[in-house]
Amino acid sequence: MPTTSRTATPPAAPTFDVENELRSLGARVVAGVDEVGRGAWAGPLLVCAAVPGEGEPPAGLTDSKRLTPKRRRELAEQLRPWVADHAFGWSAPEEIDECGMTEALHRASRRALDALAPRPDAVVLDGVHDFIGRPWRVRTQVKGDLTCVSVAAAAILAKVCRDDLMAELAADHPGYGFERAAGYPSPVHRAALAESGPTPHHRMSWAYLDDLPRWKHLRRIRPAPGGQIPLL
Repeated sequence: MPTTSRTATPPAAPTFDVENELRSLGARVVAGVDEVGRGAWAGPLLVCAAVPGEGEPPAGLTDSKRLTPKRRRELAEQLRPWVADHAFGWSAPEEIDECGMTEALHRASRRALDALAPRPDAVVLDGVHDFIGRPWRVRTQVKGDLTCVSVAAAAILAKVCRDDLMAELAADHPGYGFERAAGYPSPVHRAALAESGPTPHHRMSWAYLDDLPRWKHLRRIRPAPGGQIPLL
C-alpha cells in the first residue's frame, strides 16, 4: 500500500531523507516523479521521473515555482549531467480529452518510469494521491518538490522542458501568451480565446469553453465510465 509522509515545516533545501529511508527498506534505485501542466488550458501534460546522482545536488535546488525562469534554466543545465537518469512522459491534449486528467497522469507517469534504466525499485511522487499504482512501489510526499531531492530535480526538469515546448507553440499561435504563461489561463490567453477561439493544442473537454459564447459549441463531452454520455 502507498504511504504518505507529511512535513509541517519544509526544510530550507530538499534532502535525501525520504530516498534514504526507502533505500534502508531495500530499494536500490529510487526515482522522484513530478508533473507540470495539469491545470493548463492548452498544451500537454508532462511528467518527469528522475533518479538522483552521486554526491551533492546542484546548489539552490527547491520547488520550481519558487525560481525565476532564468534560475530554473540554470539549475536544469546543472541537473542534466548530475542525475543518474531522467525521462519524460507526455499526455497530449487529445488524450486528456479522451480519458480525463487522472488517467492521463497515470499514463504519462508510467511512460516516464518505463523509460528509465535501470528500473526504479521505489518512486517518490509529489502530492498526496498515488495516480501511478501497482506494480510500482509508490511513496507519496506532500511538498515533495520542497523536501526531496529527487522530486525537486524532476520538477525543475519537467518545468523547463514543457516551457520550451510551449514557447515553440507560441511561434505558430501568437497572441495566446504561450511563451509566458505556458498555456495557463492568463489575461492575455483569455482574451485571445474569446477573440480567436481555441487552437489545436487546447483541451476541448474543459469547462472554460462554456464561458466563451462564440466557441462553447466546440466543447467535447467525455463519456462517463461505461461509455455513457452524461446528461448534465
